[in-house]
Amino acid sequence: MKIIYKLLLAAAPVLFVAACGGGEDNLDDRLDIADPKVRLVHAGTVSPAFTLYRNDVAQSNATNISYKGASQYFPVSTGTANWRVATAAGNAEVGTLQFDATRGDKFTLVAVPDVALTGAEVILISDPYDKELTANNARVRVLHASMNAGNVDVYLATTGTDINTVGPNFTAVGYKTANPASGSNSIDFTVGTGAYTLTITAAGSKLPVFVAPVTVTNNADWLLTILPQSATPNDLKVLVVKSDDGAATQEIANTL
Repeated sequence: MKIIYKLLLAAAPVLFVAACGGGEDNLDDRLDIADPKVRLVHAGTVSPAFTLYRNDVAQSNATNISYKGASQYFPVSTGTANWRVATAAGNAEVGTLQFDATRGDKFTLVAVPDVALTGAEVILISDPYDKELTANNARVRVLHASMNAGNVDVYLATTGTDINTVGPNFTAVGYKTANPASGSNSIDFTVGTGAYTLTITAAGSKLPVFVAPVTVTNNADWLLTILPQSATPNDLKVLVVKSDDGAATQEIANTL
């Protein structure tokens, strides 16, 4: 029913699409009829470059991705396949996952540091990309990939907001966990001025362990990946993985 409704709306002029912003934010995505899309994010702190393999075939769009790098989303055929993340030569495997690539959905495979900070593991995030045709809100999801921190609360609030007066946007996010969880939609943000402050605290605390200013733009699609700056507890940095034009990632340093 949702697809029929969106298709009826699409019969109207669609010139607004030119103003939708990011290169991956296309009309067919919003209609839930796009080919499935996949990307690889390298957040494995001490690991060499990785390549993504589909049924043991290296994907040219996600080859030799270095730490703190990411491929852009690229379209793949529908159906179930084995997806393997390994070193560029393919001889050292990080992990293999099998999933059904469904039309209209986007899939992110993230190599994250293991608990000992000596290697990496693979996490899969499925994003149904449920966004209205004419919406220009930003979409944000958090991934906790920092083995030196317990569960965290994450605030993305307009600049000047006292976090003591508001609740976290992402609550009690655990290590190797996404919020919202895989299979759920990202959280929508109405951009306004675009000036936001990203704050991370231990879950249930109002004492910041990470603070940084960020600029959120209309139609941004962000995966905020929390990473260790060092092995010291709660020494964090954030990698913004973007689904839009330009650089695929941006590192944000702690200003505390």
